[in-house]
Amino acid sequence: MALLEGCKHELEISIPPDAVEAETEKVTKDFQQRAKLPGFRPGKAPASLVRKNFGADIRQRVLESLVPKFFDEKVKEENLRVVGTPDIKDVHFHEGEPLRFKAEFEVFPELTISGYKGVEVPYAEPQVSDEDVAKRIEEIRESKASYANEEPRPLADGDFAVVSLDSLSGSEQPIHSDEVTVEIGGADTMPGFTENLRGASPGEEKDFDVTYPEDYGRENLAGKTIRFHVNVKGVRRKELPELNDEFAQDLGDFRNMDELRGAVRKSIFAQRETEAQRAAKDKLVDKLVDANEFPVPEIFVERQIQNRVEQRLRALQQQGVDPNSFNLDWDRIKEAQRDQAMREVKASLILGKVADEEAIVATRDEVDREIDRIARERREPVASVRKKLNDDGTAGRIASHIQTEKTLNFLFEHATKTAPEPESPGSGSPEPGNPESGNEAVPEPAPAE
Repeated sequence: MALLEGCKHELEISIPPDAVEAETEKVTKDFQQRAKLPGFRPGKAPASLVRKNFGADIRQRVLESLVPKFFDEKVKEENLRVVGTPDIKDVHFHEGEPLRFKAEFEVFPELTISGYKGVEVPYAEPQVSDEDVAKRIEEIRESKASYANEEPRPLADGDFAVVSLDSLSGSEQPIHSDEVTVEIGGADTMPGFTENLRGASPGEEKDFDVTYPEDYGRENLAGKTIRFHVNVKGVRRKELPELNDEFAQDLGDFRNMDELRGAVRKSIFAQRETEAQRAAKDKLVDKLVDANEFPVPEIFVERQIQNRVEQRLRALQQQGVDPNSFNLDWDRIKEAQRDQAMREVKASLILGKVADEEAIVATRDEVDREIDRIARERREPVASVRKKLNDDGTAGRIASHIQTEKTLNFLFEHATKTAPEPESPGSGSPEPGNPESGNEAVPEPAPAE
């Protein structure tokens, strides 16, 4: 066996002549039983004539039978973990001689992961202030707002205009919506809508331009100036519920506002704890990737690149962007994904090795609980969902995901937590669930069908 490069190996395999002849006779008899040759009934044509007429097909069948068999025997003898399909070349196949060939293939890397316990990562328990709780409750209050129709009058800041709109130019796909609610002067409303609708009354129709920022949340609108035709259909006033015990009781099993505040505080803490731990785990894995150098099978990297590209395409499609409308250089796109794909593959291999070292597995109960959750979500019988997930391989991916999460938890529990670096002024990111103004601007009508 020869090591070519990284995880790529080469084997030269020789199959004895007697094994080749035995397989050739077997295949010839099979062809003989089915061959239809002039002057002979099926199964009665002589073997020599069958070989003469079907020689190429017989040769191919012999290769398809013997090459995989002897390759598998050889890699088992060498104790190799082959990944992907071997590349068979330099085939020497002549009557009376050994069948010789070379096989190039990749193997699963031999990993020795050291120092995965006690890795230093910055982490601090999240804090939840009274202001945080009040802000979240106000968000809940806003979500429970009702909107009352007003008598027709000119629109002013704070009003909610009910409009229909159509794009006239600037958009690759037509944008149409029969009814969109726009808050005049709202923080999340594009200025173009506020400026052109302020003072308008129900029944008025206007044409105007709206320019979307470069970092707008929908890529099909980002950086574009779109001309809209807008019909003002009505005026609404937002009415907020009072923050009292009745409000708390309407939200769930809470007797009063104090109990609601306590539940909200726990919810915010759990959310922030999950996010902080996820960030720490990501840094921990990055450190392990940097500290452990080993070759990676190219087929793993190619698959990860493909996964990343497909995820990007799905994201574009969900944003209403047709990837086919762009002249994309896919080779360049894939190459740009290589370095990150390589790190992701290494991270996966490291986590798998740690799981093996620490005997971390997904238990049957853990997998069953996840399948039960999926069944409830789909509103289908558990047995039916379990069969589908087993048949399409999803159950195996669920088990793999659970094992990965348990391994990350193990590494985090055994990590050495250090104080995070203090953030410089203005470097903080917006709280999850509260996007910065502009990314969720109103309105965001979907492209017309």
